[in-house]
Amino acid sequence: QVQLVESGGGLVQGGGSLRLSCAASGLTFSNYAIGWFRQAPGKEREFVAGISRSGSTPIYGDSVKGRFTISRDNAKNMVYLQMNSLKPEDTAVYFCAARPFVMATAAVRYDYWGQGTQVTVSS
Repeated sequence: QVQLVESGGGLVQGGGSLRLSCAASGLTFSNYAIGWFRQAPGKEREFVAGISRSGSTPIYGDSVKGRFTISRDNAKNMVYLQMNSLKPEDTAVYFCAARPFVMATAAVRYDYWGQGTQVTVSS
């Protein structure tokens, strides 16, 4: 079956960096667009970044533009989220998600989800 497993979360000071990883299995990875989402307590799930099947057209949520970078390695079935200049408001559980072919920013359009990894940014 399809599995997405996130890793790399943790506690970091404001201004610091983290790199999240998403390992995919059970699907033809190069046929899937991948999105990163986050959810803070009491808030709705928010689109963070998305990457096309080839990796050529990343898109970002307004709150992370210029600070976060999404990338993928189709040979390794991996997607990464490099997070720089982290702020306390970036604190959330971060999820990767997969949907076939076309990228989307709405969470409901994704078919497969990982279990999430906690990112906590201290002030």
